[in-house]
Amino acid sequence: MALHEEAKHKELLLAHMSAAFPLQEKEIKELFLLFTERKVKRRGFILHQGDICKHFTFVVSGCFKMYAIDQAGKEHNLEFAAENEWVSDLSSFYSEKPGSVYIEAIEPAVILQITRPDLIYLYANYPKFNSTFRIIIERKYIELQNRVLQNISATAEERYVNFITQYPALASRLPNTQIASYLGITSEFLSKVRKDLAHKR
Repeated sequence: MALHEEAKHKELLLAHMSAAFPLQEKEIKELFLLFTERKVKRRGFILHQGDICKHFTFVVSGCFKMYAIDQAGKEHNLEFAAENEWVSDLSSFYSEKPGSVYIEAIEPAVILQITRPDLIYLYANYPKFNSTFRIIIERKYIELQNRVLQNISATAEERYVNFITQYPALASRLPNTQIASYLGITSEFLSKVRKDLAHKR
C-alpha cells in the first residue's frame, strides 16, 4: 500500500514536471529513481538555520513556511509552499554553505526530495530537466523581486490583496499570525485590513 501511495505521489511530480517539456520513458525512470518520498509531521523541520540545505523539495501535500528569526527572537515569514510547489534555501543548496532560514511544516505533509548531486546529474545528462528547473528557479526569483517591490511601495492592504492572489488556497488554511508575519504587520492590523476590505465589497 505504501509503495502504491508513493507511486501516486511521483505521478503528481511527473505531471508537474511534464507541463513545460513532456518527458521520455528513460527520463521518467530517472526522475522516479532520484526523488525520495518523506512524510513530515506538523511543526516538523526539513531545514534548520545554520544547516546546509541538501535537498530541493516538491510538496505533494501539506504546507510549509520558510522563515528567519531576528536577534530579538521575532519570526519573519519569507515564503509559503503548498501542494505542487517547491521549497528550498536556494543560496545554501547551490553554495553548499550553512543557510540562514528554517523550513517548517505548518500542516502534516508529504514531500519528494532530490539531493544536489542527483539534481546536477539530471542537469548534465538530460537537458529537459535543466530547462525545467531553470523555469522553476526563475519563477521563484520573480516572486522574490515582486515581494521586495511590494514591501517598498505597497500599502498593507495592497500587500494582503497580493498575498491572497498569490496564495488563494492558503488564505483560509494559515493562522492570522503566519499571514501577518509574511506581510510584516501585526495580527491586529491584519484583522483591521480584512474588515476594511469587507466593507468595500
